[in-house]
This record gives sequence, structure tokens and C-alpha cells, in this order.
Amino acid sequence: MRVEVRTIVFAAILAVVCSLLLSGAEFILKPFRDANEQAEEISNYLSALGIPVPEDAAASELIDIYDANVTVHEMGGLDIYTYVPGDGSSDTPLAYAVPFSGAGLWGPVSGVLAMEPDLKTIRGVRFYKQEETPGLGGEIGAPWFQKQFEGKKIVSPSGEYGFEVVKPGSSTKMNQVDGITGATMTSDRVGIMIDAVVKTIGKEMSSNVQ
Repeated sequence: MRVEVRTIVFAAILAVVCSLLLSGAEFILKPFRDANEQAEEISNYLSALGIPVPEDAAASELIDIYDANVTVHEMGGLDIYTYVPGDGSSDTPLAYAVPFSGAGLWGPVSGVLAMEPDLKTIRGVRFYKQEETPGLGGEIGAPWFQKQFEGKKIVSPSGEYGFEVVKPGSSTKMNQVDGITGATMTSDRVGIMIDAVVKTIGKEMSSNVQ
């Protein structure tokens, strides 16, 4: 009986010690994890906006490039990221970007939509946070899927703001891209997110930024 009590006490002490160690590790590593997440997000904004970045740039360098070239202000409920070269080569914005987010199939999806100065032509799209199935819905983060958006319009042929992610192989309009084969639900949800932010841009941004 005494042996059983000692075993229980030892197990309890071990559990407390392990819990304290895990909590301590979480506390110590949190700043590094947060910094890496910030660098990942910034990297996607720089990429979507088309801002030159050296290969293998460190996180601190990405942040410096971002701070030198991008300003952020709010307009009509949108956070507007404006790219003006920090080297002084131009005072005119070369691109704008807005973040978007929504529910994917398995978790939240976050991304950024960058546009040319005309506010109607897509410069780039990046999905930097997603938990979709690798090889299926997870392909929203693949270069081939994101590249489809480049040069597309966020207005329909009739001039209405809107965007569609359609059945693979069926995109025919300038405000459409093909969805992912075998990932209909993820494709549909991504289409809803982008269409929503595009409609907000049409309502709030186009009449005020220029």
C-alpha cells in the first residue's frame, strides 16, 4: 500500500514538473514564434505587391523592406496597404493590397489581394494561412493556383465588381479563375472570400484612393 502511495505521489510530481516545463518553454518560445509568423505574413504581402526582396532574406530584413515601402491606412472598413518605393524613385503608388479572411473547409484561411494602380487589375494573390487538405484544398497556397489571378480583373465584363472561382477548366471571363480539382468546397469558400473583399473594394475604395 505504501509503495502504491509513493508511486501516485511520484506520478503527480512528475506531471506537475512536466507541466511547468511545457509552460516555460511556451513562454520562452512565444516571441520567436510570433516573429516567424509576422515575417511569413510580411513576406506574402511583399510578394503579392511585387516588391523586390533578396533571396534568403532574414526576417529582420523583410520587416525593414516592408517598413520602407508599405504604408497602411484604413478606409471604409478596409485596411489599405499602399506600395510606394522607399528609394524615392516614384511618389506614385505602384500597387495597393487588402487582406481577406474566412472559413475554409478545415479551418480559417487568410490571404492578401494586391491590385495595380487602376484598382481593377489583380497584381497578385497570396494565401498565407490555411489548414486545408495537402494535395487538395491545400493547393490554394501553391504557386500554380495563385498565379492564375495575376492580370485578372475584379470587375465583370459589364463593369460590376465581383470575382468567381469556378469549376476547373471552365473559366472564360476576366474575373474568373479555375478552382482545384477534387477540392470543390475549398474552392467555393475561397471564391466567396475574394468576391466579398472585391465587392467591398468596389463600394469603398475605388472612389476614394485615387
